Amino acid sequence: QVQLVESGGGLVQPGKSLRLSCAASGSIFGINVMGWYRQDPGKQRELVATITRSGSTDYSDSVKGRFTISRDNAKNTVYLQMSSLEPEETAVYYCRADNVLGVVSWGKGTLVPVSS
Repeated sequence: QVQLVESGGGLVQPGKSLRLSCAASGSIFGINVMGWYRQDPGKQRELVATITRSGSTDYSDSVKGRFTISRDNAKNTVYLQMSSLEPEETAVYYCRADNVLGVVSWGKGTLVPVSS
């Protein structure tokens, strides 16, 4: 079982930047893809960005060019650098890990309110 703990959330003004972190522990051997998703109350959880163990990345169209996902395999940590944040991106941001067997683990999420 993999435990994921997100950190770095908090109130941020529109147009500003924020970096989220997600630390993995437990049965981390075999983790392949890690990613960030977000969910606004009343809406479905949506993909933000993913990164494979080898470093291949994928982004939703809405964040391309503004968000950067990165990964430190030695620290079992994935990061999400967010810039030019918009109020509509207020959401709970969740970390996800998929292992090579297809088992999915989720963190509890970190709230990012974007507001002046």
